[in-house]
Amino acid sequence: MEEHNKRGGLTITIPEERMKSEVTPKMSVLQYPVGLRSIMTSLVAFFFVVSSVPLLFDRGQETQVQMVLEHENQEMQVKVAAAHHDQQLRGQEAEVQWRAELQDSTRGAGKECKWSRGRWVYDNMSRPLYSGLKCSFIFPEVACDKYGRKDVMYQHWRWQPHGCDLPRFDATKLLEKLRNKRLVFVGDSVNRNQWVSLVCMVEASIPDDRLKMRVYNGSLISFKALEYNATIDFYWSPLLLESNSDNPIIHRVEYRIIRADRIEKHASVWRDADIIVFNSYLWWRKQKDDMRMKVMYGSFEDGDARLDEMEMVDGFEIALKKLTEWLGENIDKNKTRIFFAGSSPTHSWASDWGGEDRNKCLNETEPIYKTGYKAATTDYSLMAMAKSYFGTLEQKGIHVQILNITELSDYRKDGHPTVYRRQYVPLTKEQIANPASYADCTHWCLPGVPDVWNEFLYGYLMYK
Repeated sequence: MEEHNKRGGLTITIPEERMKSEVTPKMSVLQYPVGLRSIMTSLVAFFFVVSSVPLLFDRGQETQVQMVLEHENQEMQVKVAAAHHDQQLRGQEAEVQWRAELQDSTRGAGKECKWSRGRWVYDNMSRPLYSGLKCSFIFPEVACDKYGRKDVMYQHWRWQPHGCDLPRFDATKLLEKLRNKRLVFVGDSVNRNQWVSLVCMVEASIPDDRLKMRVYNGSLISFKALEYNATIDFYWSPLLLESNSDNPIIHRVEYRIIRADRIEKHASVWRDADIIVFNSYLWWRKQKDDMRMKVMYGSFEDGDARLDEMEMVDGFEIALKKLTEWLGENIDKNKTRIFFAGSSPTHSWASDWGGEDRNKCLNETEPIYKTGYKAATTDYSLMAMAKSYFGTLEQKGIHVQILNITELSDYRKDGHPTVYRRQYVPLTKEQIANPASYADCTHWCLPGVPDVWNEFLYGYLMYK
């Protein structure tokens, strides 16, 4: 199930000093106007005076004093920078706030860094990781700059966890990791969005077109890096179980039916995979209040078919139960790594962040900066249910890693195609007159947010 949209914006020039301060993890040296030189002179003198303090303390106290000095120095730079940045530099303000939080978070020794907790930092030096216009494998529903989106700020945001850095993505290292292996994304169009992202992230490292190819086979799309004998697949299975939505082209059905005890047709496709990334949330969300899931038991062939109707969340639980059962009976724990991606948020209700609902996410150019922001439609209960079911596999030595990408994606109201994508279905006169009505605020422009999801995946595959 997909929404269709397009979008426009505004080109913003980012001053050179801002780019440096946001890209470099070290504190940048700011160029201050003459009126502030006295402040900086005093600050330097302050440093000379206090530098003698450590001589009076033991090593443990010396460390504490150094942290205080660094914190005070940081606060002074924050105050000076804030006085000279206009509204276009809110990305740097977010960076400054992140640095303050980082100072606090690094004091907790011994705690593992959580990649999913952090802040978006504007970075037009190391981002984007690839060119959407040059990626020959990009899909037209997420190629926003190709289909008319003029502002490209959405391509330049880097996710910065508190207290640590994400592993630097290296396409060649990943392909070496995938040599003679098969990675399969299984799920809906959001999962396909992530698959396209990863393919674009790696294909640029294979300059010879003869050494890479894409193959369509019904619900299965394969990218092959021939030199490595590595395969990165996407398999369309939006409800995990067999359903009336299994056609990858014709699947716009509100009347959804899953077969409670049928998964083998799909599972036969991913059975031999070395790495599997599942995603299945979008199709379990209610599109209207009275929407319900139909669940079929038995079969017409055997004459014992029965159709039950239930809440969408109950259908999701049936699918999780069957998937967990299949994994427990069929997965080789010594061969296959399994991931389940978190829920990808939508941004269809602009009032969530103080906008007008009639605009949806149209014309948004920056993230939401409020720490801990959560959209009204973001539901963590489905993810908690999935984690609970997958936890039962631990006793069999099978570990399902959750890619916790929900909060970081919730901030990115600016990252959707809106109206800037190919329209597969002709637009109505009403839609053309009111573009926000068909703006796609579900999927993600590329390069963009799903690149970070794949940085998470890369980090887990390479280092955890």
